[in-house]
Amino acid sequence: MKRIVVGGQIDKQRVADIIAKVAGDKVTIEIKSDIEAAMAIKTGTADFYLGACNTGGGGALAMAIALLGMNQCATVSMPGNIRSEAEIKAEVEAGKKAYGFTAQHAEEVIPVILKYLL
Repeated sequence: MKRIVVGGQIDKQRVADIIAKVAGDKVTIEIKSDIEAAMAIKTGTADFYLGACNTGGGGALAMAIALLGMNQCATVSMPGNIRSEAEIKAEVEAGKKAYGFTAQHAEEVIPVILKYLL
């Protein structure tokens, strides 16, 4: 079972609800502050971080980038721009642990991220 933490600046409960709807009993989900969520990845108490903000990379991933490094993080959507399924798959296959996106794209990108993480 994969352990997912939800960070980011907005819509944390909504993000968690979408993850639960898509992944069901394949994951555990915890909502945390950004620093707690990033530390959970760093210490190995969680497997993946998902977070939303208004830009997809700033508030969604700032702490994850600071604590894990940019090489462990991927922005999968920004205002007006959603990365393709192939691009998201490539980020997962590259071993990224933290994924940021805009809140308005959550229902579109979370199923794609989870498709390849699980």
